[in-house]
Amino acid sequence: MSHRDEYIAKMKLQIDELNASMNKLELDARAAKRDAEAKYKEEIEKLRAQSRLAINKLDELIAAGESSWESMVAETEKVRDAFASSFHYFRSQL
Repeated sequence: MSHRDEYIAKMKLQIDELNASMNKLELDARAAKRDAEAKYKEEIEKLRAQSRLAINKLDELIAAGESSWESMVAETEKVRDAFASSFHYFRSQL
């Protein structure tokens, strides 16, 4: 085999190896994307549950009589703050 043929074979092998590595990387990226999407959906569902809890607390506050609504304010704010905090943390992770 001539020096030229050896060089061409070596170059082809290197390019083939890089392409194989690139294909593996692409498959790994797709798998990571699926994992991330599943985690994203799970976290969104947790946020939706917190949203429902905050809405329910607000509804309780609205339905409360004048004499009892003030005692419910702190609890309602606590639920709202937890929801807001979870939302902001989730958004910062994107």
